[in-house]
Amino acid sequence: MDLPAAIVENTEMPNPDDRNLWTSSEHALDYLHKADTIPHRTEGEAALLEFVPRDAGRILDVGSGDGRLLMLVRADRPRTEFVALDFSPAMLEALHRRFDCDARVTVVPHDFSNPLPPLGHFDAVISSFAIHHVRHERKRSLYAEIFGLLSPGGVFCNLEHVSSPTDQLHRQFLRSMGLRPEEEDPSNKLLDLEQQLTWLREIGYAEVDCHWKWRELALLAGVKRDSRNLRGE
Repeated sequence: MDLPAAIVENTEMPNPDDRNLWTSSEHALDYLHKADTIPHRTEGEAALLEFVPRDAGRILDVGSGDGRLLMLVRADRPRTEFVALDFSPAMLEALHRRFDCDARVTVVPHDFSNPLPPLGHFDAVISSFAIHHVRHERKRSLYAEIFGLLSPGGVFCNLEHVSSPTDQLHRQFLRSMGLRPEEEDPSNKLLDLEQQLTWLREIGYAEVDCHWKWRELALLAGVKRDSRNLRGE
């Protein structure tokens, strides 16, 4: 799959104030070891699959990790082309192991705490438990950049870790995950669901909603309206 020639590997290190541990292979591999045990994760992934068009020509996965979500979406979309974007060395290695023999998948090394590179347009952009690792202002600007990458009628589906409305509920969530407070990922920069839904609407997404939620795990989605349909063409 050809991408614009302007794409270059992003080798910038994250801002040290951001406390992002995902450059550490140990941290990334520890997450992969635990990923399949996240409660109700498959329910959220199933909900996401409902909103990704089966006839999508191109799909971007932001923060692909080891490609788990991309594999699920790819399974019943035999003609779709995919771009997997991540910056963790361990995750990139896993992505290459999984997809190097698949001409439909292009792996792009990039730290999305920085502006996205020119990737072309997509019928869907997906993400799973990744965007909460960047600062809040970057979350909003990233949502706007994703909106710009979507073709008319395209959908953005973000299966995300959001904040609880109270400390007590957050502690309950940690317990449900088998974690003590001191074991929480310091890279997390959690933001409440309502603020993120508001941002999506302000940016211009339509049909914005939370389609699934269990405690601090939620599926946020929105659509880029097709202006031709609005004009009755």
